Amino acid sequence: MASLRWKCVFCVVFSAVFVPAAPSGEKPWTEVRSPNFRVLTNGSAGDGRRVAREFEQMRAVFALAFSKLRLETGAPLVIFAPRDESSMKAMAPNFWKAPGPKPAGLFQHGWERQYAVVRLDQDIPGRYNVVYHEYVHTLLHANFRWLPTWLDEGLAEFYGSTRFDESKIYIGAPSARVQRLRGATLIKVDELISENPWAKFRNDEQQIDLYYSEAWALVHYLTFGPGMEQGAKLNKFYGALLLGEDQKKAFQEAFGNFKDVQEGLVRYTGQFLFSSYAAQSPPQLKEKDFPSRLTTLAETDAELGAYRLFSHDRDDARASVEHALREDPNSALAHETLGFLDFADGKDQDADSEFEKAYAANPQQYLSLYYKTMLSPLRTSATPADQLALRTAMSDVLKANPRYAPGFIELALIAARHGELQNALTLARKAEALEPSRAGYHLLVGRLFLALGNNQEAAKQAIFVADRWRGPDRDEAMELWNDIPAEKRASDAPQPLDTAPATLTSQGTLLSISCGGKEGGTSVVIENPLGTQTFRSSGAHRIGFPDTLWFGTDHFTLCHHLEGLRAIVEYKPSNDKDLTGEWLGLELREDLPAISAKPADPVAQHPTTAAPAGPTN
Repeated sequence: MASLRWKCVFCVVFSAVFVPAAPSGEKPWTEVRSPNFRVLTNGSAGDGRRVAREFEQMRAVFALAFSKLRLETGAPLVIFAPRDESSMKAMAPNFWKAPGPKPAGLFQHGWERQYAVVRLDQDIPGRYNVVYHEYVHTLLHANFRWLPTWLDEGLAEFYGSTRFDESKIYIGAPSARVQRLRGATLIKVDELISENPWAKFRNDEQQIDLYYSEAWALVHYLTFGPGMEQGAKLNKFYGALLLGEDQKKAFQEAFGNFKDVQEGLVRYTGQFLFSSYAAQSPPQLKEKDFPSRLTTLAETDAELGAYRLFSHDRDDARASVEHALREDPNSALAHETLGFLDFADGKDQDADSEFEKAYAANPQQYLSLYYKTMLSPLRTSATPADQLALRTAMSDVLKANPRYAPGFIELALIAARHGELQNALTLARKAEALEPSRAGYHLLVGRLFLALGNNQEAAKQAIFVADRWRGPDRDEAMELWNDIPAEKRASDAPQPLDTAPATLTSQGTLLSISCGGKEGGTSVVIENPLGTQTFRSSGAHRIGFPDTLWFGTDHFTLCHHLEGLRAIVEYKPSNDKDLTGEWLGLELREDLPAISAKPADPVAQHPTTAAPAGPTN
């Protein structure tokens, strides 16, 4: 699972005296709309237009450089442009609770919504580079099945450093990271391309920073360096990776031996000037043509509340949306956000009521339709009428947002339950194409291939994930691999990994998880052929859950909505007679549903919503 994280863009140290954060809803914000972005600001409309224009220019970079790249994702991006420190502090209070530099920009990734925050009064060249860096990651991950870490980060830094003026876009402009490389002993290229920096350089921020800086430099060198054919060799290298070629072999075939590349990179990073490519800004991107309007107080509070929900500031989120509903009791976004807050607390009836109100107020609130449907009895009912209603609701979700991959996943699982395995595979592959960086979607496709008897394709999916992901995703891939009959597997088995210190494991159906309580900690109860087993933990633990879990990573909580999943518990035995052990790790699985009789109504067998075309690299 991808973890949620904020990144500091251009950080400036302020004095110890701060202006108190403005209360939510003090004044309405202004909305600016460009062809592809929406900016909310408490600065001027002109400031909002400038921010929108720069995001449009960044998007245009990818339209220019990658003609087949899909530039829209299933998670809409909203951009906030607070005018000053006080406004920024109100949006990111945690940065002001500790000493250290304060952010000029933030980016919040999400499966359902994404947010960029850029501070208007930090008008310094390169101030938003890391916001653009993270936006680039969003586009890359929506299009490519997998990128090695150095290439993923190097491309994000390379394009994230793009500079703009009103008429020109400067692609490949030098990153501020170039200063980090001056006089530094570079990481060997053959190590750089094969290491995960967070594992290799754990807790060594300087080496991690060097890794990111060198990844930028290597991508820049492989694009503009002597003999690199303006990136043509880089494209050749990635094409070989897509065909399954070993990365080190593909690298040397494309660029030459590691020694020569290393020497060339050292010379390149030591030069005074770096090349960049200047492109004309698209003629349609005229700031003056972007419409703006002053939102209502209710709209402002609802938008800020939704942002705070997705940045995990739940108390302030609730205060914001409750204020919005006092201003406008029919605010669909405020009701939807309250629904998510109640859902996180396990108050499913209250959540269902809020989602119902949101969808009634605005039928375009597809997330409200999705969640109220999945909270209803339709999700578990086996009757043909209920199954048809479930499919219809998911199709309506996809009509509102055809890029919302979880809708296709649920349709695939419904089809599988009725034995429509080929239809299920088609739907799962649509979800896989929409979100190719989610390992669990590849594994669902592999499971469906296995159920159809296509062992070779199932093995390919298992190997692909096992050789590229770590942790719970790899464990799940190895389960799929081991379920394929040994004589039917491909010869190229997943790469072996170093084994962890021996611990005990047990698995079964998850009956309950209790958070807190008299004893404190978290208790996990599972059922298996040995009976009922209880585990408790009061310390740090590892948790993994499948990408196909219907409420996904944005709303995952250990304490609710997990009953009935298959659980694999890693534990140490306990001397307490009432406990099986102290759990150290918990991995959850969502197995293919048991196949029931097909519904009688043929209309129920095939949804009408098609996935948009896009690359499946």
